[in-house]
Parts: sequence; structure tokens; C-alpha cells
Amino acid sequence: MSKFVVQTNDAPQAIGTYSQAVCITGGETVYLSGQIGLDPASMEMVHGIDAQIEQVITNLKAVIVASGGSLSDVVKLNVYLTDLGNFSRVNEVMGKHFNQPYPARAAIGVAALPRGALVEMDAVAVLDK
Repeated sequence: MSKFVVQTNDAPQAIGTYSQAVCITGGETVYLSGQIGLDPASMEMVHGIDAQIEQVITNLKAVIVASGGSLSDVVKLNVYLTDLGNFSRVNEVMGKHFNQPYPARAAIGVAALPRGALVEMDAVAVLDK
């Protein structure tokens, strides 16, 4: 098994001991670290749940593109919400960015997220190489 790190300036830089993503076995499988609603240019959190969901997906997309793929390559998505009442908003925004067949998904309610984020998402993508 071989692995390599994916890094792009189009998504927020890692704020801890992790990589934006790691590709396995020639780059077909990409494990994407969790993204929160940080604007990569300012490293500041965008305001409001809708803006954060959009930014999270934009950040995930940037990392996937840097790995050679697209959002259509996502096979598994984990969503972490500080308020599960916002789950319908996640569905609405996802509907604008993902097409069928949709990725498998889990939605998890959490007490808190880094930097006061309201939502975080991580993903696994399988690239057509």
C-alpha cells in the first residue's frame, strides 16, 4: 500500500496534526479530513449555518479537486452538527452540490466543534483512475 498527502491552498490549512486528505494505493481512494466553515483566504469562520454548510462543501470540493477528483467521486460523507435541527438545511445545500447516486452518509449530533463551528463534514472518495 502506498499513500500520499493532498494539500491545497484552496481549502483551509490544517490547524492541527493532520493532513487535508490522504490518497491510498495509487490515488484511487481518498480519505478527506473534516472541514469546517473556515474561509481559506482569511482562516475566519463564515457566519450562519447556511453559509457554513456551503463553505464546508466548497472546502471539501477543493481538496477533492486537488486529489484529481470531484464531488461525484464521494462515496461516504459524515456530517457533524451541533444542532440536529439543521439537518434539513444540510439536505437542501447538499442537493445543490451532489447528484444521484448520492454518497452514503451519517449525520451525528455533537456537543461542540472546533472554532465554534456549527457543522463539520469529512468524506471518502473513490476516484476513477
